[in-house]
Amino acid sequence: MGVRRVGRRRLAVGVVALVVLGALGVWAAGSGAAGLRGITAMIGGGEAGPEDGAVPAGAGLSPFDTQAPAVGKLDPALLAALQKAAVDARAKRIEITVTSGWRSRAYQQGLLDRAVVEHGTLDRARRFVNTPDSSTHVAGKAVDVGPTDAAYWMAEYGPRYGLCQVYSNEVWHYELLTTPGGACPAMLPDAAG
Repeated sequence: MGVRRVGRRRLAVGVVALVVLGALGVWAAGSGAAGLRGITAMIGGGEAGPEDGAVPAGAGLSPFDTQAPAVGKLDPALLAALQKAAVDARAKRIEITVTSGWRSRAYQQGLLDRAVVEHGTLDRARRFVNTPDSSTHVAGKAVDVGPTDAAYWMAEYGPRYGLCQVYSNEVWHYELLTTPGGACPAMLPDAAG
């Protein structure tokens, strides 16, 4: 009977080792965050949901979809400016969608944690993702727009609505930083400043 227990323990340890090695293989095969999502799925972790401000990958929300927390929890002045811009962009056959807006602190922390895995260090990750304490998304004062043609339209016409591109490495990230028609402040190189 003692031999059976040892055999079962070894089998259990072997199964755990295979799961861990498989997860590491998924991570190595994936590119950073994609690999981490594979590991998370394998060990039963969850992703952020709509209640955290998550927008499904590859999807976008209408700036008028205020039932979704990512849009509905945006600062009212930012939301109004975004909606005005969206109406005018549509007249030019440009459809602005919200790819990310308000985010919960937990969701923001998860994004930062994934960025650390993807980029290797916190300093490198901070170029792309802010901490929950410094994120303007958590405060509801930032919106990421898509698709690409809409982001470039916003880069050109956003200041008419007070909407400014903040980071030179993120053409999709906008904040209400000036009065409509005013001059936007100089862009920061990235989220780390």
